[in-house]
Amino acid sequence: MDTALITGASRGLGLALARALAQRSWRLVIDARGAEALEAARAELAEVTEVVAIPGDVADATHREALIVAAGPRIDLLVNNASLLGPSPQPALADYPLDVLERVYRVNVLAPLALFQAARGRLQPGAVVVNVSSDAAVEPYEGWGGYGSSKAALEQLGRILGAEHPDLRVLVVDPGDMRTQMHQEAFPGEDISDRPLPEDVVPALLTLIDGSPSGRYQAGAVTPA
Repeated sequence: MDTALITGASRGLGLALARALAQRSWRLVIDARGAEALEAARAELAEVTEVVAIPGDVADATHREALIVAAGPRIDLLVNNASLLGPSPQPALADYPLDVLERVYRVNVLAPLALFQAARGRLQPGAVVVNVSSDAAVEPYEGWGGYGSSKAALEQLGRILGAEHPDLRVLVVDPGDMRTQMHQEAFPGEDISDRPLPEDVVPALLTLIDGSPSGRYQAGAVTPA
């Protein structure tokens, strides 16, 4: 049975992907900061497949170690999906509190790299690493300097890891706008009902996981298999 470790899997894209992998009989290790929502996700997924849910902050080294131990000796898929938006609404960079920005970078950049480092010995040749990014990583949107620059750093880390580890497939994926809680927090008070649901993005993500080489991808440009 293949094992996937997915961070930020209590809602949104993380949960949607976990559901799809459960239907494929993958064993899942999932986390999120909110224990109640994570337990609800675990209970749902446990009706379909084997799942371990560990609440905690992926920026915490002890929590990351618990995830790796729960995954066991072999990890076939590592999905760095957990993210921190930062303040809502987003402040301009000139006004961004640096202590808050440091926290955003710890969660969005350093934690995914640290989790990869911890998992490296269990990622067998052919294993897949997915770093979930954003168009804000490449487009200079006003008010997105904190989150966007953190995702830009995450993207470059992923691309370099792909070059340094040709035995793995390291995918940087921009899922596009989605109807998620984080997206609503980014645009407080706006109607985002026209955005696609995370479930609509999963088929493209699965296609990438199934066979695409290391690189950066926009989910909207992928034709699902």
